[in-house]
Amino acid sequence: MHKAILLDLGRVLIDFDFRRGYRALEGLCPYTAEEIPRRLAGTGLVERFETGLVEPREFVDQMCGILDLRVEYEQFRGIWSSIFTDILIPESMLEGLGRRYRLVLVSNTNAMHFEMLREAYGHLLRHFDDLVLSHEVRAMKPRPEIFRAAVECAGCRAEECFYTDDIAAYVEAARGMGIDAVTFESRVQLEGELRGRGIEWQ
Repeated sequence: MHKAILLDLGRVLIDFDFRRGYRALEGLCPYTAEEIPRRLAGTGLVERFETGLVEPREFVDQMCGILDLRVEYEQFRGIWSSIFTDILIPESMLEGLGRRYRLVLVSNTNAMHFEMLREAYGHLLRHFDDLVLSHEVRAMKPRPEIFRAAVECAGCRAEECFYTDDIAAYVEAARGMGIDAVTFESRVQLEGELRGRGIEWQ
């Protein structure tokens, strides 16, 4: 018997494409959209931002230094948050699940992105009982700490939680904690997984 539904955010609830942000930065620095992630990769800056070790304005300052950017904070904030695109799980499904189960969002994210997400997708987020965010709990998936926080918010045993994520390694980590977890592929596939477990939302 499932008592809680745990959902990833990016590419499960809302689709995203980092290339949109890189392309927008391309004209503001000497590097191409393909070079930008390579320059960032060895710095650990994004990971530190997503675990709450770097504040938003400090993040922008460091990004400007790494990429030789000439950009104001608000302009960068708009660019960095332009990555989000389509809604993948309809609000009606969230609403139905939220009426029957405890609904918990579990996301690797940062303060800047989540501020924008609240502004643009608040109508979806309002259906969640709790938000377990990497920058707030100071741990990113697949670390066990973030899953422990999610189970605690669920208010039930790990095996009474259902979780879906688009990244297989995170699904395996959740299973290692005793959570019933599956890799997200599409809304239709998720509906099938839920029905197979007797989880209702309609």
